[in-house]
Amino acid sequence: MKPTRITPFPNGEIGIVWDDDHETYLSNHRLRCACPCAVCVDEMSGRKILDDSRVAADIAAMAIHAVGQYGIGIRWSDGHDTGIYTYRTLREMCECEACRGEGG
Repeated sequence: MKPTRITPFPNGEIGIVWDDDHETYLSNHRLRCACPCAVCVDEMSGRKILDDSRVAADIAAMAIHAVGQYGIGIRWSDGHDTGIYTYRTLREMCECEACRGEGG
């Protein structure tokens, strides 16, 4: 699956329209807390280092850019910008009824 459109919304969500026409909406806060980079997740153990309570509730995506053909990078309002969110991970994060019940 690949996105055909990624849109940051003023309400604090990022909307993704996929090539199968499915739509995913993810909150900025949830995405920032799910950052997979080495600053946020220990590379050796896979243990999460980032303390979600230290991420501002109103965190904003300042810029979104493609990373190869497999993911996106986001520059956050807190200055963080090293995470790569794969398309697969973004799709798996979808919480819509269809994805929760059928796995996407």
